[in-house]
Amino acid sequence: MTGRGNALDQTLLLELVGIEKRFGGVHALRGVDFDLCPGEVHVLLGENGAGKSTLMSVLSGVVAPDAGTLRLDGQPVRLQSPREAQEAGIVMIPQELDLVPGLDIAANLFLGHEPLTARRTLDGARMRREASGLLARAGVTLKASRRVASLRMGERQLVAIAKALAAEARILILDEPTAALSATEAEHLFGVVRELRARGVGIIYISHRLEEVARIGDRVTVMRDGTVAGQAAPDAPQAELVRLLVGRDFSALFPAHGRSYGPVLLSLSHARFVPDLPRAGWRAPRDVSLAVHAGEIVGLSGLMGSGRTELLSALFGFEAAGRWEGEIGVGGRPFRPGTVDAARRAGLAFVTDDRRGSGFVPGHTVARNIVMSTLRRMTPHGLVAPAAERRQVAAALERSDVRPRRPEAKVITLSGGNQQKVVFAKELLSEPRLLLLDEPTRGVDVGAKAEIYRQLRGLAGQGLGVLVASSELPELIGLCDRILVMQDGVTVAEFAAGVDEATLRRHSMGDARTTRSGAA
Repeated sequence: MTGRGNALDQTLLLELVGIEKRFGGVHALRGVDFDLCPGEVHVLLGENGAGKSTLMSVLSGVVAPDAGTLRLDGQPVRLQSPREAQEAGIVMIPQELDLVPGLDIAANLFLGHEPLTARRTLDGARMRREASGLLARAGVTLKASRRVASLRMGERQLVAIAKALAAEARILILDEPTAALSATEAEHLFGVVRELRARGVGIIYISHRLEEVARIGDRVTVMRDGTVAGQAAPDAPQAELVRLLVGRDFSALFPAHGRSYGPVLLSLSHARFVPDLPRAGWRAPRDVSLAVHAGEIVGLSGLMGSGRTELLSALFGFEAAGRWEGEIGVGGRPFRPGTVDAARRAGLAFVTDDRRGSGFVPGHTVARNIVMSTLRRMTPHGLVAPAAERRQVAAALERSDVRPRRPEAKVITLSGGNQQKVVFAKELLSEPRLLLLDEPTRGVDVGAKAEIYRQLRGLAGQGLGVLVASSELPELIGLCDRILVMQDGVTVAEFAAGVDEATLRRHSMGDARTTRSGAA
């Protein structure tokens, strides 16, 4: 362990020894050992199904282990509920945030332990004042009176971090905390983590973003198939971590790039979107020029707030009421985006960055979610043809390799990677010619990412055009044939495949002179 300039306290804050857990015939944890020191960031890596979630469920009191010992400060303990875990100073921030959209930020931060006046009424002034302090500590420049429903995904994640700070945790479990954050917001989060570490908090940091390990971790443990596959130094090469995770080389994650492209499927020339009503935190595209050819994967890079997400949403007519100016063409014909129906008729499909919020309906089955985008086509007279639906769903599950292939399963019961595959299957069922993707691998593990990359390259090989926005620069570099950089709603730079990460990062952060050539 490195200590990041400060010697870590070698007295163990937490010890998990020989933890075993079975769920029926599934041996989820097989004698797992894990420990944590005060003032340490211990990174935990693993594919979906590796056992990370089960191990953290044991630690947070959600499930009881079948065997093994849990010690806090050297003393054996049994945590029989999440409340007991929180009372022991263990706080977990899940990947799927537990915020109430209809309440404001302050109410969310103090939900369940609201400050009261001497007359036992809600002390709203104190709550807002303390909420503002917590937001500042989390590096968030938001008003505590804003409703959570109005926040972007990245802003909601930072609010969840602020909520955890209110609990004064001794052990903080962060599950994919930067999955929806821009590079700038991630730096804010890293600052908060460093502050907590300096105060002696032990932090278990779960992430699929391998590039974060060296920047924030003191130790790394990798799990695979319910066991500890190995440990590594935080500055270990990504290739070594990938081998521990999935047993194959890093270069194997990305298929070969396309070598020839067809006609232009999407073209924008100085396009500008004028929203009907101003929206807080919504960066409207104001000068966008780009082209996507058949068989080509084009990436969009830039900070959150650069306009990447808004560009894709407005092109698809999704949650974006307003008008476009400038020249836009689809398939060689003028196109004026406006509604989702118009976008689908033009051959567009869209995978949002919030699969749980707008990508699928959690309470519906896999089958029902998959046919949502084509329900009108499948029911021209208002009647569902069950046999035809079953055939289409089965083919979609096979094509997107959704596992398990159980159409009747509730989509919420699937892993993050397979939930994303369901979203892909739903959009591809509409037989698009252009696929718009916003953070398509957010919150999925390395193996699922590789499968998605292969599927995207296969679709491009069949002649589809792909426009993909991602905050993961290695993903854009490895996947895309060209990469465009956006700043403040404007496309400011363009790079061909093979651009180095440092150059792309400088332009994406706005630290370099912009260019439209960029080795293209």
